[in-house]
Amino acid sequence: MYGFENGTQLSRRKIAWIVAVVAGAALAVVLGVLIHHWRPRSLTIRGAVIRQDDDTRKQSPIADVLITASDGVTSRSVRSDAAGYFSVKFPEAVWPGQTVNLDFQHADYLPMSIKLRAGLRLASKELYVAAMKPIAQQSTEKISAKTSVVTNVRVRYSVNSQEEQNVGSAVKTFQAVNKPNVPCGGKPPCSPDGIWKATSASVTLDAGPENQFRNVRLSCIAGPCPFTRIDASGYANGGRTITASATSWSDTATFLLEAEVYRSAISSRVRHLYPVVFGRDLHFTLPPTQEGVSLEADLDGVPMVFPLGPELYLSWATCSVRDSPDPEKTTVYRCELKPGYRF
Repeated sequence: MYGFENGTQLSRRKIAWIVAVVAGAALAVVLGVLIHHWRPRSLTIRGAVIRQDDDTRKQSPIADVLITASDGVTSRSVRSDAAGYFSVKFPEAVWPGQTVNLDFQHADYLPMSIKLRAGLRLASKELYVAAMKPIAQQSTEKISAKTSVVTNVRVRYSVNSQEEQNVGSAVKTFQAVNKPNVPCGGKPPCSPDGIWKATSASVTLDAGPENQFRNVRLSCIAGPCPFTRIDASGYANGGRTITASATSWSDTATFLLEAEVYRSAISSRVRHLYPVVFGRDLHFTLPPTQEGVSLEADLDGVPMVFPLGPELYLSWATCSVRDSPDPEKTTVYRCELKPGYRF
């Protein structure tokens, strides 16, 4: 009886040992697969911060939001740019299943947090959009206090460009003096067929410093014009100095040279546009060559001009500017009304 029990215990130990070996091998295989597919890696989180609003037209980008990403041990902070964009890169590896917290803070908006779990979502480079709720403006004014009204808003700006301006013209006549029916005898200049003696004449004009001739014309205006030839090689491309030449193989012919004088100059043109208003926000875009931006508006019925200036200062609104990624490099403006004003 004792021997039987001892053999049974030995068998049980062998079975337990075999199970442990198999379990260990299976665990090793599972860990190997996980490590192969889920290697720790540095993490980059990209997204944008916008204003929370039911009207999508009012979900404007929020700049200068402090975004802090933390995994409990390591933290990294960045600020959103003028377009609301942010990119947070962890300098250390993040394991699958590890939680990363994103905290958003701005003085004019309620703080918010987003919890991210490292795994398929982050590996797929998902883009995150954080919609922050504005802090309700607690007005210290009495309800009966007057609110200033801003109406008839118009944007005025100037665009400078280099243009060629017509500053004058030039006129000159000259003659190719010749006798008709005189054999050439092989001594050029001759008529195109080489039979008759010809005479060539030319005239040169100088447009002066910083000037250029354009639209140059040369024509025969008197004499046997059918028996003349004009050489345009000296003026076809214009320029400061031009030379016009002509040949007559009959009697004396008279030629008229005309040209327009142009000068390159910087031209400034004033332009206007009407901005778009969504709620308390005003939006407009300008070309990159714009200068001297001002807003014309009626403040409580009184027409006024408000130069925006490099500091983007307005007494009745807070403005921001950013560059659009479009090929034209458009400049995007946004102005939000200050408390005490309404459109």
